[in-house]
Amino acid sequence: MWQDLIDTLDKLGEVYDNLAALGERKRNALVGIDMRGLSAILDEEQLLTAKIQRLEKRRVELLRGLSESNKNVNEQTKATDFYKLAPVPAVTEKLIQLHERLSKSVDRAVTVRDNNQILAQCALDAVQGQLNKIGGATVEPTYSGKGAGVVTHQKNFDFKA
Repeated sequence: MWQDLIDTLDKLGEVYDNLAALGERKRNALVGIDMRGLSAILDEEQLLTAKIQRLEKRRVELLRGLSESNKNVNEQTKATDFYKLAPVPAVTEKLIQLHERLSKSVDRAVTVRDNNQILAQCALDAVQGQLNKIGGATVEPTYSGKGAGVVTHQKNFDFKA
């Protein structure tokens, strides 16, 4: 089971690396307003997310199975402490190494995702601004109770006429 855990952690790290690289491609698509490219990237992202969910489920099953034999292991046990229970020091070292790689890969993927969310929100704000401009909307010099700008729309048609 320890080898299965090694393989699962290795695959997880690889998938998170791919997700971060895909996120960088997504950033370029957002900046370039490449909607077709963005659509393809979102499809790939969905596949990688499904793969991560399967691998995470497998990782939890393996950890649960390995921890059943040791009564000192509980939910508060740190992963690095758990890995020290491996039967061979080389396995412990490999698990710790993969754990550190996975942590870095996840952090990188999260950072890229957060940056892309900001870019996407800015793009949506720009689109909304253009739509407001087309519709004759103006932003008042005051703010609403929720802290957002107050937008008023010109009356372009007189329905009573």
